Amino acid sequence: MNVLDNKALEYHRAFPAGKIAVKPTKPTGTQEDLALAYTPGVAAPVLAIAEDKDAIYDYTAKGNLVAVISNGTAILGLGNKGAAAAKPVMEGKALLFKILGGIDSIDIEVDATDIDGFVNTVRNIAPSFGGINLEDIKAPECFEIERRLVEALDIPVMHDDQHGTAIITSAALMNALEIAGKRAEDVRIAVNGAGAAAIACTDLYIKSGVRPENIVMCDSKGVIRADRTDLNPQKQRFATHRDVHTLEEALEGADVFAGFSKAGVLNGDMVRKMAGRPIIMALANPYPEISYEDARAARPDALIATGRSDYPNQVNNVIGFPYIFRGALDTRARQINDEMKLAAARAIASLAKEPVPEEVLKAYKTDRLEFGPDYIIPKALDGRLCERVSIAVAKAAMQSGVARKEITDWDAYKEYLRHLDRR
Repeated sequence: MNVLDNKALEYHRAFPAGKIAVKPTKPTGTQEDLALAYTPGVAAPVLAIAEDKDAIYDYTAKGNLVAVISNGTAILGLGNKGAAAAKPVMEGKALLFKILGGIDSIDIEVDATDIDGFVNTVRNIAPSFGGINLEDIKAPECFEIERRLVEALDIPVMHDDQHGTAIITSAALMNALEIAGKRAEDVRIAVNGAGAAAIACTDLYIKSGVRPENIVMCDSKGVIRADRTDLNPQKQRFATHRDVHTLEEALEGADVFAGFSKAGVLNGDMVRKMAGRPIIMALANPYPEISYEDARAARPDALIATGRSDYPNQVNNVIGFPYIFRGALDTRARQINDEMKLAAARAIASLAKEPVPEEVLKAYKTDRLEFGPDYIIPKALDGRLCERVSIAVAKAAMQSGVARKEITDWDAYKEYLRHLDRR
C-alpha cells in the first residue's frame, strides 16, 4: 500500500468516520422551537402537503436535496466491488454537491444488480428527493435503469457517468475545434470504448453538430461494424458500414480521438496518422490511453486533454454536475433534457474564453491561464461555473418547457448563487 492510500484511509477513518453529516437548518434551542419542528406543529405542513403535493417544496428540504445512488457495479476504475464498497465514492460525490453547488445530498447504496430491483427501489424512495444522481452502474444495465427512471419520475434523473462526461467533453470539443480551425460537421472522430460514457458522449457530439457518418466507434473487439452480430442495441446505433476494422485504421486521417477505455491502447505511430492539428481526448483514468508526453512527442500540433489534474485540459465531471442539478432544482425541472445538457456544455465552453480571476490562478499556482491549446476548458475550482452553468441550465429548462417554477429576476438569482451555503 502506497503513501497516498495510507493517507486516504486515515482521512476517511478520522473521527467522525466518513465525509458527510446532517445538520439542522432551523432554530432548536427552545421548547417552542421543538414544538414547531416536530409535534404538534409538524401536523400543519403534513396537512398542507396532503392537500397539495407540490407544497412539499415549500415546507421541506426536497427542493435542495439530491440522492446519489449506486449499486457499486462499476466503481471508478475498480469495477464491480458491490454496493457497500461504493459508499466512499458516493459520500465523496455528495460532498462535492454541497461544497460546489450548495446542494444537500445523501448517498444511497442499493444492493440490487438486477434492473427491476434497482429501479423499483429508487422509484419508491424518490418522493424524498428533488433530484436523482445515478453513479457507477455498469453498462448496459445503466441505460435501461436511467430510461425507466426518467419515464417514471417527475424529478431530474441523470446518470453522471454518461451525461456529465458527455457535457464536459462536448465543451472541450467545441473549444478545441475552434482553436484548431475546424467545424463540427466536417470532422472525423474515432471513439475508443463503447460503455456508458462513450455512448452518451457520442450522442451529444452528434447533437452538437458532428455527423453520425463521420464517427467510428471501437470496443474491445475492434470497430463496431454493421456486419457484426454481437452488438447490443446501444452499440448498434453507432455501427459503421465503412471498411475499417481496427482502431489504428479508424485513426487514419481522423481529426479527433475520444478515449473512454484503458491505458496503452494508443501509441505514437497511431497518433501520427491522424489529420493535421488533431484533438486527442485520452480520458481513461488514472492512466490515459496514451500518456500526455507520448502524445505531445508524436504530434506537437495536437490539442490534448486527459482526466488528470497534473496536465493541461483536465476533463472532470465536477465542472458540471453540481451546477446542472442546481439549475434543474431551482426551476423544479421535471427532467434534465438535451436542451439543458447542451446549454451547460456551451456555458462551460464560453467561460474558458474569459479572463481567469486571480483566485483561480493562485489555486493552481500559475501566473497565467489563457484560452488556447493548453486551456480549452475551465478549471474545476473556478467559482464562476456555479453562476454561469446554473443560469444556462435554468433558462434552458424554462425555454424547453420542463420547468415548474419560473425565474423572473435573474439579478436576484445571481446573488442567490453567489451566497449559497456550501458548508
